[in-house]
Amino acid sequence: MTSFEGKSVLVTGGSRGIGKGIALRLAELGAATVALSYLRNDRAAEETAEEIRALGAEPKLLRGNLGDPEKASALVEEAGALDVLVSNAATGVIRPFAELEEKHWDWTLNANARALLTLARVAAPKMPPGSSIIAISSMGGTRVLENYTLVGVSKAALESLVRYLAVELAPQDIRVNAVSAGLVETGALEYFPNREEMLEHHRSRTPAGRLVEPRDVADVVCFLASPEAAMIRGQAVVVDGGSSLLA
Repeated sequence: MTSFEGKSVLVTGGSRGIGKGIALRLAELGAATVALSYLRNDRAAEETAEEIRALGAEPKLLRGNLGDPEKASALVEEAGALDVLVSNAATGVIRPFAELEEKHWDWTLNANARALLTLARVAAPKMPPGSSIIAISSMGGTRVLENYTLVGVSKAALESLVRYLAVELAPQDIRVNAVSAGLVETGALEYFPNREEMLEHHRSRTPAGRLVEPRDVADVVCFLASPEAAMIRGQAVVVDGGSSLLA
């Protein structure tokens, strides 16, 4: 795997789950500064910062709501010049379509899709040639999952935005891609009323024989952020152990 020695990275939603796995992997591979954004959990952020520090990188904790453009812009400014930007933070209202309200749409779409637009707009002018922006999506962006209407729509919008950014930022030699992760057992699943059913379904139907883990997603993110992925642009790379292949 490519070294990220001396590089500066930002992982949004980097204190827990998939984001934490990505942040730690980048630190393992030599990143000099690993900035983490998070929304509320100071303790989790501080614990992750200690793990990053133990790996030899300098952690930088940035607290803020990325669904608010002003706060998202300020957060990126505080992170400083970046070589790698990972837009991982996500939220959403997990309810059937009939129970959704317009405020739920605004909350979910702003945090999961518009945030990437804001982050990229502020970060890109200071990113050197060869830099990379990577968004974390999910299979709900292309497939219909129970209670996932708004999050699925937001992920579809996110993947479309990735394609547009990939073309518009190509003249600056900034690569933009997405990683579409299969089911990963993290704290985010606590919001799904059918959590156990989902886990059992994916365990039994994943050809690879196990669920996707944060490290699996992190390794693909690091590859996409490396020079070896120079000609991969605007793609959503699926990391699901083959589960989406089955009818």
